Amino acid sequence: MKKIDKTTYHKRTATKSFIKDTIFFRPYHILILQCMLLSGCTEFVEVDPPQNILIAETVFEDPATVESAMANLYFNMREQGMVSGNFGLTPVLGIYSDELDYYGFNVDLAQFYNHNIIATNNRVELWWNQAYNLIYGANAIIEGVESSKALSNSERNRFKGEALFVRSYLHSQLVGLFGDVPYIKTTDYQENNRVSRLPETAVYETIIVDLEEALGLMEGQEPETSNRIIPDAYVVKALLARMHLYVGSWEHAVSYSTGLIQNFQLEMDLDRVFLKASPETIWQLQADDQFPINTSEGGTLTIELVPGQTYALTDHLLSSFEENDLRYEQWTEPISDTDNTITFYYPHKYKADYNETESLEYSILFRLTEQYLIRAEARARLGDLIGAANDLNRIRERAGLAATQANTQTELLEAILKERQLELFTEQGHRWFDLKRTGNAGTILDDIKPNWNETNLLLPIPESQLELNPNLLPQNAGY
Repeated sequence: MKKIDKTTYHKRTATKSFIKDTIFFRPYHILILQCMLLSGCTEFVEVDPPQNILIAETVFEDPATVESAMANLYFNMREQGMVSGNFGLTPVLGIYSDELDYYGFNVDLAQFYNHNIIATNNRVELWWNQAYNLIYGANAIIEGVESSKALSNSERNRFKGEALFVRSYLHSQLVGLFGDVPYIKTTDYQENNRVSRLPETAVYETIIVDLEEALGLMEGQEPETSNRIIPDAYVVKALLARMHLYVGSWEHAVSYSTGLIQNFQLEMDLDRVFLKASPETIWQLQADDQFPINTSEGGTLTIELVPGQTYALTDHLLSSFEENDLRYEQWTEPISDTDNTITFYYPHKYKADYNETESLEYSILFRLTEQYLIRAEARARLGDLIGAANDLNRIRERAGLAATQANTQTELLEAILKERQLELFTEQGHRWFDLKRTGNAGTILDDIKPNWNETNLLLPIPESQLELNPNLLPQNAGY
């Protein structure tokens, strides 16, 4: 394993201490000062960090320092919590669903794999706390730029739109995992101390309202960078398309996904889809310039030695690929022990090694292929079976497969769900969320997971949070 130099170690340690405390008790000025002190801020934007410690109000007098505050949110998303590639949605929901087998010894992850999670699970608590800390940070930026007299209207709109997107994106993950959750829109700790959970439908409605406001602020502005690392209007539309699909607003899902399909293009070489310059990337998190040089996803999921594997692709997933599917050939990789007595397969979407001298791959959160599959499903739901089949076949063609034989609505919806399984495997928990939202979780997992129970559709609200704020009660069923 590559050694971590002292500077990087202290940076990562500072980040970990920053996310320990729950949102409900984190003072506003602390977040801003932490951002100023963390060198990680500037890895996501090409601006110099502030040279002195600034009070909160001063941060919003200069667009460069606001940009650093936003960059710190992205840095923390990459390093910890649900979005990160090490213990985030990608590996953990992979073992919770039917994508990955788990061979490690971490008690919290074993609970996910075996479907016997308890309300004191440390991974669940970290996800909750870190998400709400980042939401708090986004709210602090929204409030700061709204009251700033120094920023131009364009700058104010851009930063507020970015922060609204981050707030929406994190809430979309929380509601998908926990169901009814608080929707935090302020830094007022007294109000946040008493917050209650909103019904799941109301959370999705609020997410969409936030995203529509963000889109109005950001549309028409030129992207700040050419490498898709800063959320812009296209990224907002990508999440809007996903959210409208989740709530069954098919026309809107078609509209937003169509706008993206018209402005991005598929990378036809499967070996290049996850490179940082891929033309189908809508949003990605920039890799570190020190460690890891490339993605945590690649480092976490790659098997280097057998025995010694932590994760491996399940037989269930591997057997789902059709014969001659290029994704099986190019996005999975076998490795055997020295005696060739046992072979495991691991995800090989991210191919760059940690030892590269420059970053070749960034962690992709939104890409165009998902938008084709969103539009295909929404079109099928609306009865546009030809349009749905055409979208599905665009993805199948790239994978070296013949056109779908599905020709009824039911057959097409089943084919699209399978295509999502094979196209989006080990990417930010798509498979789990698909199984949950389509009502197929029990059907698939009951035969795979001995402890499967319908109450597993939601994670428990962390016990520590229920003790801090009884307004979050009742606990989710089964816990």
